[in-house]
Amino acid sequence: MVEDDEQQGINDQIIIKFSHVVAENTPKGLAAQRFARLVEEYTEHRVKVEVYPNQSLYSDGEEIKALQRNEVQLIAPATSKITELSHKWQLLDLPFIFPNAAALKEALTGEVGVELLKALEEQQIKGLSFWSNNFKQITSNSPIRHPSDLSGKSFRIMSSKVLEEQFEHFGATTSITGFNDTFKNLEKNRQDSQENTITNINSKKLYQVQKYMTISDHGYLGYAVMVNKPFWDDLPGDIQTDIQKAMDETSNWLWLKSEEMNKQQMQEIKAKSNIKIYTLSESEKREWMEEMTVVYEQFEPSIGKDLMDRMQKIRQKYIR
Repeated sequence: MVEDDEQQGINDQIIIKFSHVVAENTPKGLAAQRFARLVEEYTEHRVKVEVYPNQSLYSDGEEIKALQRNEVQLIAPATSKITELSHKWQLLDLPFIFPNAAALKEALTGEVGVELLKALEEQQIKGLSFWSNNFKQITSNSPIRHPSDLSGKSFRIMSSKVLEEQFEHFGATTSITGFNDTFKNLEKNRQDSQENTITNINSKKLYQVQKYMTISDHGYLGYAVMVNKPFWDDLPGDIQTDIQKAMDETSNWLWLKSEEMNKQQMQEIKAKSNIKIYTLSESEKREWMEEMTVVYEQFEPSIGKDLMDRMQKIRQKYIR
C-alpha cells in the first residue's frame, strides 16, 4: 500500500491511484470523482482515492498492464478492452445483444454480470462493478441507414474481435485507435467513421469532423471498475466494505446519470453543430438486428454456450 508521508503508524492513510482515459465531464469522469468523495467519507479519510483522468497517467492501451503491476490500483476500462483478458467479455460487444436499457441492467446486475467479473480473478484482477455510459451511435462522412451502407467505410474501433467482425462482415475496414487520437485521425481522413456514445462524441467534439450521425443504439459502451487483486486482498475487511459501499452507490447513481447526460448532450450537439442526425425507425432497427446478429454464432464457442443462453433469455424478454 502507498502511505501518506504526513501520517505515521496505524493511522497511515491508504492511497488508491485511479487512472482513466476520458474527460472529467463525461459519465465515467463524474462517477470517478463521486466515488473518490464517498470513499473518503465512508472510511473517515483512512483512504484517499487520487483520480487521474484523460490518460494523464496511462493510455487505454497501457492501463490494464499498469494495474496488474500495481502501478495504479484502480482503473475503469471500456468493456471491449477486457476481451483481451477473458473471451467471455466478448458477450458485451455483440451488436444488439441488449435491446434496451432494462435488458442491460438486468444482465449486468444479475448472474451474467457476476460471472463476467469473476472471470477476471485469474488475471490477478478483482472486478468491483459495471459503470454504464449508455448505447453507441455511428458517425460517418456519408449517410448510414442500412447495414449495406457500411460497405467501403473505414471505422475507428476499440480493440475487439467482435467489433472488427461487426463492421468487416458488411464490407467496412477497421482500425484500432486510441480514444484520444480519434478526433485527429478523423480530421485527417485516416478513418471516415466511428462508433461511440453521445457523451464521448460530444466531449471529444467528434461532431466537428463528421457529417452524419445515425442513432442506432446498436452496441453497449460501459466500463468495468477493476482493482489490483493482491492490493485489494491486503486491505482490512472494514475498508473493503466501505469501498464496495461507495462503489455500489456510485454505480446506481450512474445508471440514471449516464442516460440523462446522453440525452442532454444530444441536444447540445444539435444546437452547436451542423451534423445531420438520422434516427433508425423501428422497422429499420429490426432490419439491423436481424442482419447484424449473424456474428453471434461465430463468437458463441469463445464466450461459452451457457453464458450465451442465459443472455439470450434476457434478450428475448425485451425484444418488441
